Amino acid sequence: MAGERAAELVRELHRAAGGHLPPFRAEGLRQTLEEMRVLYERNQADVSEAKSGRTDLIFLVRFRHCCLLRNQRCILAYLYDRLLRIRALRWEYGSVLPNTIQFHMSAEEVEWFNRYKKSLATYMRSVGGEEGLDLTQDIKPPKSLYIEVRCLRDYGEFEIDDGTTILLKKNSQHFLPRWKCEQLIRQGVLEHILS
Repeated sequence: MAGERAAELVRELHRAAGGHLPPFRAEGLRQTLEEMRVLYERNQADVSEAKSGRTDLIFLVRFRHCCLLRNQRCILAYLYDRLLRIRALRWEYGSVLPNTIQFHMSAEEVEWFNRYKKSLATYMRSVGGEEGLDLTQDIKPPKSLYIEVRCLRDYGEFEIDDGTTILLKKNSQHFLPRWKCEQLIRQGVLEHILS
């Protein structure tokens, strides 16, 4: 039946729950495009005959044209949804995707992902002053701008934005701006004290 292969591509994405990226179906896409080529060629031949006076073919031409448009919408929905999922993976996993996920991507999708992550990195460097602004740092907004931290090892002097210098010694506790501490927390110098 016309349009079944294209609809199956969309159904497969719909079945993949939770933003999971199913394997790229190049063969299903190729078959759908081949079906569209055949429908288009048949329409071209029937349009030529309809112009010569066979008006009974007009409904068939319209039906095939609707099938072409439906296939086109299904293919675009399939590709667009995959790109949205790949974009979300950049925010979830960072700039390097696990091999299990890359295995499910086409070469063009891998290329798109690489261009997207470069574009995002360029933008993050362009905002936020010298250091840039890491937009992937806090996916969920923090509840407070300041956090209480404990120093796990001697670090030395640490300067915050207002010019205040704080001496970070082992087991000392401080109330500091979250964005200034997060790098030190990742490095293991500080630990966030949860109430």
